Amino acid sequence: MPHARNLKIGVVGATGMVGAELLRCLEDRRFPVSELLAFSSGAAKKAVRFQGRSVPAPAVDLKALASCDLVFFVSADEVSEEFAPRLAAAGVWVIDDSAAFRLTASVPLVIPEVNAGALSRNSRLIAGPNCTMTGLAVAGSLLHERFKCVAARVASYQAVSGAGRAALEEFFSQSRHHARQHKLEDGRAPIMSLPAHRVLPAPISGNVIPQVGGFDALGNTSEENKVAAELKKIWDAPKLSASVTAVRVPVSRGHSLAAWLEFARPVSVAQARAALKKTPGLVFSENGSYPTPLSAGGKHPVYAGRLRQGAHARELCLWIVSDNLLKGAALNSVQIAEELLRRGWLKRA
Repeated sequence: MPHARNLKIGVVGATGMVGAELLRCLEDRRFPVSELLAFSSGAAKKAVRFQGRSVPAPAVDLKALASCDLVFFVSADEVSEEFAPRLAAAGVWVIDDSAAFRLTASVPLVIPEVNAGALSRNSRLIAGPNCTMTGLAVAGSLLHERFKCVAARVASYQAVSGAGRAALEEFFSQSRHHARQHKLEDGRAPIMSLPAHRVLPAPISGNVIPQVGGFDALGNTSEENKVAAELKKIWDAPKLSASVTAVRVPVSRGHSLAAWLEFARPVSVAQARAALKKTPGLVFSENGSYPTPLSAGGKHPVYAGRLRQGAHARELCLWIVSDNLLKGAALNSVQIAEELLRRGWLKRA
């Protein structure tokens, strides 16, 4: 990373799961932080650990944030909506991981390996992508560039941590319940009971839930709509046809995708394999090996495998896995900041 002056950094949502990962990324990647201002999304007084010391994390303070060079938002949409545009207008660089501004035409939606060119010195508010869509956008980026993807059909298998800490705690509680109540007897698999649930729309332990977000009038969930719309923006492919089924699965960390990609012309498996091996940010598995959420958890790249021909010569099938808290959220935000730093743009207006 180029030499740069130390920076005053703000993190809104620092006490959440993504916030913790973001602070760890800043430390591990030696981002030049001279002073950290941490804030929780709520009103409770909390603290976080950074560079070996405790940093208070009070409720959001706009005046304090306005003194920063760069502010990361890893909190709720409504928090970003209230504070992020005001900070950007005051000359502060803002990297927002919420969904609040991803589809706003004037706000660049950025995955650095895919579309760093969308960054602009004059656009100080930058959106980070949906954590589910990120794996597909990275894995298919060079394929799309070389062969033009015209349609994407996707089934997601999304970790519980994507729904937040309360959902993860509910998953663990339900899993303990099932461990106490059931055992294998007479060679027959037990019928699982239905433990209590309040965070997710159905019990998740021993189950899968084909609903991530609320439904619209057409029967699509908000998550499915986000993946389709954001992929079009990231790939600069407004005519791309995208259909998505988003499913929550009993995995703590790591989103997986089964993708069927259709191209404007025939693409052989050999051509696709060559492109995948050269795709920035992607680790491609072949010869029968493939990634899983456990093998990809806690790691920075996107992983892909199980490449094969689809139903016709213009379609390819691909399996994709990435850590939803890292590349899907915190790491991507830090990589955007690193790109701003590399360009020498991290200065107050």
